[in-house]
Amino acid sequence: MRRFPFYGKIALALCFMAWACSWLRVEPLYRYSFFPLWLGYILTLDALNRARKGSSLLHRMGGRFPLLFLVSSLFWWIFEWFNNFVQNWHYRLDQPYTPLAYFLIASLNFSTVLPAVMETTELLSSFKPFHPHLLAEQTGPRLPLPLLLGVVALGLLCLVLPILWPQYYFGLIWLCLALLLDPVNNWFGRKSTLAHLAVGDWHFIVLPLGTLICGFFWEMWNYFSFPKWYYTVPYIEFWKIFEMPLLGYIGYLPFGLELFALYQFVLLLLRQKEDHLSF
Repeated sequence: MRRFPFYGKIALALCFMAWACSWLRVEPLYRYSFFPLWLGYILTLDALNRARKGSSLLHRMGGRFPLLFLVSSLFWWIFEWFNNFVQNWHYRLDQPYTPLAYFLIASLNFSTVLPAVMETTELLSSFKPFHPHLLAEQTGPRLPLPLLLGVVALGLLCLVLPILWPQYYFGLIWLCLALLLDPVNNWFGRKSTLAHLAVGDWHFIVLPLGTLICGFFWEMWNYFSFPKWYYTVPYIEFWKIFEMPLLGYIGYLPFGLELFALYQFVLLLLRQKEDHLSF
């Protein structure tokens, strides 16, 4: 462990202050506490990564670090579109918002999802039992085209079923994007979950685990917050931990793979050869 960076101390203080404002309903700050809370979390973990390894996402990306927040916001709006069909989560707002104000505030909050997951996963992967066998710069083998097309076909099925019969297939929204995009990433030489599986690199489960840890904090900090979200999930509305049914936490595992596939797909579209992730 190296010396804990000074910006990490500021970030940790920001995290605790935003948490206190949120749960104690400190006017008017509690209404806008979500973004500073998670920004504090993200930068605190970034500082931990820097202290532990001498490197971090912020250190490696520099001025491009805010791009993670931008693409994160775009990613979550995709899931908001899915929710128009499945209606699994809902928001309790503190006051009416104009469509523009709602869009801007929601987009700012959504922007923290991807960097939070990546920073958490990076910290976990720094421990030997969780470090993937494929190095960060290794993309792994390109899989046969028929297999990739079969996975894409399965992804299309998982996309269509929740739209047509959301009461039965709502859970597939947390899997369809990974199945659709991961084969594309693999074929064009980007990192992919399929390549890790092909070489038996089960340590890549670090990504779903990192997402699950973020999920715990999302649900915990949401519980006494306002505005907040709550769930109506068919068949599993029991044994809740905070607002989320216990079985609902399973969805965080494939959600991490979806975020990874979306991120790699964006790098592919931007023709960005360099990947700043360490796992």
